[in-house]
Amino acid sequence: MNSSIRDNAISNLRQLCCKIILTGLECNLKPVTQAEIFYHMLNWLVNWDQRQQGNEECDGKSWRPDKALIEWLHSCLDVIWLLVEEEKCRVPFYELLRSGLQFIENIPDDEALFTLILEIHRRRDMMAMHMQMLDQHLHCPTFGSHWILSQTTPNLSVEAVANLRYSPITYPSVLGEPLHGEDLAASIQRGCLDWERALRCIRHAIRSTPSPDWWKRVLVVAPCYRGSAQVPTPGAVFTSDMICEATIDRIVELLKLTNSEINCWQEWLVFSDIFFFLMKSGCIDFVDFIDKLGSRLTESDHRILNTNHVTWLLAQIIRVDQVMAALNNDSRKVETTRKILSFHREDRSSDPNNPQSILLDFISSCQNLRIWSLNTSTREYLNNEQLQKGKQIDEWWRQVSKGERMMDYMTMVDRSIGMFWVVSYAMAQPACETVMTWLSSGGVTELFTGANVQPNERLMVMREVSPLPISLLSGFSMNLCLKLVFQMEESLFSGQVVPSIAMVETYTRLLLIAPHSLFRSHFSHLAQRNASLLSKPGVTLLVLEIVNYRLLPLYRYQGKCKTLMYDVTKIISALRGKRGDHRVFRLAENLCINLILSLRDFFSVKREGKGPTEFTETLNRITIITLAITIKTRGIADADHLLYLQTMLEQILATSQHTWSEKTLRYFPSLLRDFLMGRTDKRGLAIQAWQQSETTVINQCTQLLSSTADPNYVMTYISHSFPQHRQYLCAGAWILMQGHPENINSGNLARVLRDFSPEEVTSNIYMMVDVLLHHIHMELQHGHSLQDLLLKTCSNLAFFVWTHELIPLDILLLALIDRDDDPHALRIVISLLDQQDLQQRVNLYCMNRAPPEHWLYTGTFKRTDLLKALGNHLSWKDRYPTFFDDIAARLLPVIPLIVYRLIENDATESADRILAMYSSFLAYHPLRFTFVRDILAYFYGHLPGKLIVRILNVLDLSKIPFSESFPQHIGSSNPAICPPLEYFATLLLALVNNVIPPLNSNLRSGSMGDASNNSVRGPHNKTPATPQSGPANASEGQKAFYQIQDPGTYTQLVLETAVIEILSLPISASQIVSSLVQIVVNIQPTLIQSSNGLHGASNCVGQGSVLPTSPSGGSTDSLSAGRSTPSVSGINSSSFVSRSGYTCQQLSCLFIQACGLLLAQLPPEFHLQLYMETSRIIKESWWLTDGKRSLVELDSAVSYALLDPTWASQDNTSTAIGNIVALLHSFFSNLPQEWLEGTHVIVKHLRPVTSVAMLRIAFRIMGPLLPRLANAHNLFNKVLSLLLNTLVDVFGKNTQPSVPVDASEITDLIDYL
Repeated sequence: MNSSIRDNAISNLRQLCCKIILTGLECNLKPVTQAEIFYHMLNWLVNWDQRQQGNEECDGKSWRPDKALIEWLHSCLDVIWLLVEEEKCRVPFYELLRSGLQFIENIPDDEALFTLILEIHRRRDMMAMHMQMLDQHLHCPTFGSHWILSQTTPNLSVEAVANLRYSPITYPSVLGEPLHGEDLAASIQRGCLDWERALRCIRHAIRSTPSPDWWKRVLVVAPCYRGSAQVPTPGAVFTSDMICEATIDRIVELLKLTNSEINCWQEWLVFSDIFFFLMKSGCIDFVDFIDKLGSRLTESDHRILNTNHVTWLLAQIIRVDQVMAALNNDSRKVETTRKILSFHREDRSSDPNNPQSILLDFISSCQNLRIWSLNTSTREYLNNEQLQKGKQIDEWWRQVSKGERMMDYMTMVDRSIGMFWVVSYAMAQPACETVMTWLSSGGVTELFTGANVQPNERLMVMREVSPLPISLLSGFSMNLCLKLVFQMEESLFSGQVVPSIAMVETYTRLLLIAPHSLFRSHFSHLAQRNASLLSKPGVTLLVLEIVNYRLLPLYRYQGKCKTLMYDVTKIISALRGKRGDHRVFRLAENLCINLILSLRDFFSVKREGKGPTEFTETLNRITIITLAITIKTRGIADADHLLYLQTMLEQILATSQHTWSEKTLRYFPSLLRDFLMGRTDKRGLAIQAWQQSETTVINQCTQLLSSTADPNYVMTYISHSFPQHRQYLCAGAWILMQGHPENINSGNLARVLRDFSPEEVTSNIYMMVDVLLHHIHMELQHGHSLQDLLLKTCSNLAFFVWTHELIPLDILLLALIDRDDDPHALRIVISLLDQQDLQQRVNLYCMNRAPPEHWLYTGTFKRTDLLKALGNHLSWKDRYPTFFDDIAARLLPVIPLIVYRLIENDATESADRILAMYSSFLAYHPLRFTFVRDILAYFYGHLPGKLIVRILNVLDLSKIPFSESFPQHIGSSNPAICPPLEYFATLLLALVNNVIPPLNSNLRSGSMGDASNNSVRGPHNKTPATPQSGPANASEGQKAFYQIQDPGTYTQLVLETAVIEILSLPISASQIVSSLVQIVVNIQPTLIQSSNGLHGASNCVGQGSVLPTSPSGGSTDSLSAGRSTPSVSGINSSSFVSRSGYTCQQLSCLFIQACGLLLAQLPPEFHLQLYMETSRIIKESWWLTDGKRSLVELDSAVSYALLDPTWASQDNTSTAIGNIVALLHSFFSNLPQEWLEGTHVIVKHLRPVTSVAMLRIAFRIMGPLLPRLANAHNLFNKVLSLLLNTLVDVFGKNTQPSVPVDASEITDLIDYL
């Protein structure tokens, strides 16, 4: 059949069908029939131009639809309009939004169809707005808070969780819901708003150095390095092009800083570590990168490349596999090599002896030599002069390495340091051998071993030298660092000689200098190198010491604490029942305590996730405390964790009999408290069991521990006593002492306890504590004085802990504080901490160790004798020497827990005294900044001002960026006075400058090239944006990781410092929230008025790709200037604009983001105040209270107010409601999911909702939460039912609105629902 006849027949048939349907629709058809018709019509419309397959009549000529086709198209449209008619609502209009009709590829030239498509677009855009938060384009990870993603999901193994993707930003789909995936990221056009958002995120990451764990979860391998079979990555939101562009941006930024005479060598070092990591990860196509970098440096002002920094940066990565392949095998290798060589510049330094200048002067020569050795085909392009210059390096090296005398690395002059750095690039192997020779230059000596060790067991140990200073190590090439780390591991873990502390310290310094490039998880890394390594005596001990006393913050920064915890738990579980292995066990347990306390987000207690934990009783108790602190101070980030919480608690408590006191539970978050309240206290039963066994136990103890005891009875007791009696050995000994410990045969007791398994010793300590507390109560009933009883108790315990070192002190203290519901337990703890013996021990530890910032120490480390460091019980037959371990150091995690327990029991004076007494010791706590932040949040509202100041003094205050006026506010004699708004605005400005990701550089006021403007951001500032206390804070440039190990990044330090300040203020949460909200509500008029006065209005018109162009469509007359919000008094806003480097519009929007971020870090007490304050401001808004305004005007005003504040600030038409909603959305986006539970309070305070305008506000506030809560079913349902209830308020059967309203006014809300 002729195709045109066939098409005509189909058109006529369709026309006829439509006429029949239109007639049928006049009757009431079943909904399912109407839906069937609707989908048929849509199918016809979408496929309107499909003609018979294989028909090629058109031959490329323009084909026009004939009359019959147009007629059935129109009939089809008539049917669709009739079906979605709002009066009848046979099919909801939303089905059209979902259909994708607007995306048909070949739209016929027909006005009627175009009208429908336009209406779909309009309705879809209106609806999509409710899915997205206000100013969503500004939402971006700040890397200022601890959690990045859910890391525990109950149905995933730890390995699967470790490889989960993380989507730091999402892209809005056509219906507004968040999307991600590599396909989507690849389709984003360069230069569009989403591209800029992605780049803003990556640029901020490169500047603020989040952990490599974050990078690994967001990076994708560049297409050129992938196998053909690899599918696109599902969670990805960045492409390798984006990473490449952001990396080049950072290079250009650093070059501009360098050209402006600012010393930013530290920034280059930090960046080179990340750059090496990114290149090694394969997420940057090297050839493409060199091409784009070359173009960028030639396009921009040609004077930008004045130094050799780019050449130095490329020399760092020249041995990476992908780079070697590009320079050896790639078809474009010649072109790439020529471009690399073109980046060379002659060094024109004002100080030729400066080590950096020497390195930059010779680096081109090193690079030329390397390329010369790589490939013969590119040799002709090399610079002969630079190759000749290589001889100078050779000559210098021959001079310093000839003869007997070796170069002394501790007295090297600047020129020698610079030349040694050069050698590390030109000849890494000789440089590596030299460093290893330096570290072993002291020779070896025989270690004098204790009395318990056989004379034939000789132990050779390296003599101590000074470790390499960090100033020398920081300039080594990455290639040398990798070689050194490998060599040192060989020497530390496989060598025959015990390494020196200097070797271990230098090794840890290397890992701290380059956390992205050099980090390794030690247990898995060593097992891969040699499976038998960890079974060697001493290796496990050394690894545990290195991690516990040197690398704990590094593991936390890397996000590897959980993995390490599972590795250490394996060791604990293997040793807990093994007799006599106390040293490794107690060190592993102490590390595990530190690890559990260091976790700042939710975690699974078992790698596999099923069955009771493998933790010891002590660790189970510590885990509960950590969970309480985490949930209360940081919230639970993911809904899945809430589901898993009960299972996790059951796993922990399956093997633990402990119950927590009412005073402790009073401070627990309700989630935990409700679960633990019902546990029965088994202590009464334990005391009964003791009383039943007491006669037998005392009889055994008398035979074993009397001064005339038969030595052979020791073996009889160990071999033949019952396990249930063995747990009472210490309790029996304590009873026999009668306050006279010298009556006891301490030698026999020590032998038996050493022969017990570690688990038996722990249960002995817990049992002894219960018995001695019970005994005190019994003695009090017999009329003895409490003072005498406590003195006797302390002297007995001193016998156990100091005189004969029979049991570990840390476990004893933990056992005592866990019995805080007994009135005497904490008094005994305080007496023990007051004892001179312990204080001398702690002071000795502080004197003999390097300073707390061990990486800066250049002296020789002293090795403490094993017996002195660990005492009898732990050292016994062991002979392997300690490096950093000490009984005193084991107390570092315990003293903070004692302080927690004292505060819970209202003993704040004692807590103050303990903190004062041990303040110099707590300087060694690896995570003391986190301790201060968490304790202030945990007890917020319950701490006296004096104790808050004492807690703050745990920190090294000179290194913390506190506000200048902060000391005045916490030391104020009148605590009721709220600090001025200027104080809070300064805090927010510090967040804008250091934590909030900067907007695109070309949007800043002033040109990028102008260093004085560009350097206003961040720590380069000659006059810091936030006035800070102490000279150490002024203009230090970017900090390396080792300088801020806790909390880990500079953004975290600034944000958490602001949190500490807020939590320390002696005023109520409502006053703080009210001040912050007041600043936000009035921020635009405040900044704009000052800015107009300062620079004229021109400075305030700044638009660009990150801030979308304003639609300027609102009914601005309803926001007439006479009614606009006043500016905030008491803020010197002109200085704020000039100190930020932004235009006033940009700054006002970023202030709102900063305020939301800050409030989201504070405990839930602040959230409730925020919800009440924001709902009050909305209700009191003049549009909603002014009865003279018409509904149309009101609706127009509200609709305009709910557009992004970014737009409004550009038109100077900002509103209180717009700012409040933007603040709430910024707050929500930074809040963990569990804390979103309280959000319903806002709408609860807004109800009853009596107008469409108020309904819109409620939907605009809560609507964008729903897509985020899709996996949190309970919370999702709660928010949804809340929104439906507000609809009922306005449209319900029993509602009597003052002015009748029609549902057609809220079609967008209905579409959204």
